[in-house]
Amino acid sequence: MTQTSSTPEPRKPSLGDALMPLLLLILMLFMSVQFFGADSSYGPNQIALLLCAGVAALVGMKNGYTWNEMEGGMLHGISLVFGAILILLAVGALIGSWILAGTVPSMIYYGVQILSPQWFYAASCLICAVVGLSIGSSWTTAGTLGVALIGISQALQLSPEITAGAVISGAYFGDKMSPLSDTTNLAAAVTSNNLFQHIRHMLWTTIPAFTLAVVIFSIIGLRTHAAQTDTADIETLLTALQAEFHISLVSLLPLALLLFMAWRKMPAYPTLIIGALAGVIIGMTFETDAARRLGGGEGALAVVKGGWYSLFDGYKSSSSNENVAELLSKGGMSSMLNTIWLIISAMAFGGAMEKAGFLERIVNWALSRVKSVGALVTTTVLTCFGMNAAAGDQYMAIIIPGRMFREAFADMGLHGLNLSRSLEDSGTITSVLIPWNTCGAFMSGTLGIATWHYAPYALFNLICPLLAIAYGWLHFKQMPLTAKVAQ
Repeated sequence: MTQTSSTPEPRKPSLGDALMPLLLLILMLFMSVQFFGADSSYGPNQIALLLCAGVAALVGMKNGYTWNEMEGGMLHGISLVFGAILILLAVGALIGSWILAGTVPSMIYYGVQILSPQWFYAASCLICAVVGLSIGSSWTTAGTLGVALIGISQALQLSPEITAGAVISGAYFGDKMSPLSDTTNLAAAVTSNNLFQHIRHMLWTTIPAFTLAVVIFSIIGLRTHAAQTDTADIETLLTALQAEFHISLVSLLPLALLLFMAWRKMPAYPTLIIGALAGVIIGMTFETDAARRLGGGEGALAVVKGGWYSLFDGYKSSSSNENVAELLSKGGMSSMLNTIWLIISAMAFGGAMEKAGFLERIVNWALSRVKSVGALVTTTVLTCFGMNAAAGDQYMAIIIPGRMFREAFADMGLHGLNLSRSLEDSGTITSVLIPWNTCGAFMSGTLGIATWHYAPYALFNLICPLLAIAYGWLHFKQMPLTAKVAQ
């Protein structure tokens, strides 16, 4: 008779077990900001996330998990963002090559002359909303138009932080409402709802929130544009741009190509890589002096080397104008490495928390206190925000609450469309407010503005979750389970 040994099942975590790593992370991140200020995202936050991932692993091992299982959970979490890491590297390459090609300088050159300072913030928000709606990607919108708009704001002596908030507000409105968006499709799928019914139901919270954001951006612009914008300074900027680049509509061809590919629903990574290569080709063809200087030599090989350099280490401006030199010395895959480090650290923590059952335990604890529709919607919104912070990724902030709250909405007599809308009103758009979330790290790295600095001005992303909570308590536009929804 042979005896079989069985490994005992790990114990379910207590609420204290689940909260311990999360509370420690909050404390360490607070200390990180106190010690290092704006530099906290350049290493200190990563250390906090990795140490707390270790704490989560130790608590999980106390409950019966092996180290290999906990390590597997962390590696699985990291594996979820490999696609995002490739996109980050592609965006870095695109920014460097587009500056070399004169694409970004041309966008700044024409934008400074077209966009009125007093309406700049509102216009930036609307432009990004239209592009985001057309291509279904907040990341692509921010990585292309957003970079140029930040440059224009600096040229007009306007606030880059407010501009970043306007860019993000518009980009996330477009992303949220576009049928091409991956998060929009994900929220509908995880709640088993029709995509276009889901989008129509989101209009009730999204349109008022976006309208209010645009109105506030208009008021800010009208109150702050004032006499700071000196015509002589703008002329100096335009002259400096023309001295370093051949400003023309030809330089905008990489942008046109990228928007066309995105509109044709090509996957994000090849779209960005092709856009970056198009920038290199335009740069080596029409900006040979700049490419040769970047390559550090003479002849055709130096031009090729300069194009190659722009992809991995970005563009280095030679302008005698300090503002232009600072504005255009950026990009390259190397510029994204710190952001990637932050994302990997965050996903290691999120993977450990999920593997040990801590995220599920926290959600179940929150659901146990739900007694009304208003409380349910509020709990959903706060849970999605918490998942963005704890798991570090907006997809997990949609999938986990979407999977776990379905029954609760049905028990309250609410249609699943209310849940899918709540997931988007919180999980999708609050991700960019968390510095170590994939979205927050991407926007900070791409736009060059710290998350803490642009977050107060990401008005749409702040207003929409609050509006969703208000609707829940007022029982406004909460579709009943028995409602017949038009196809």
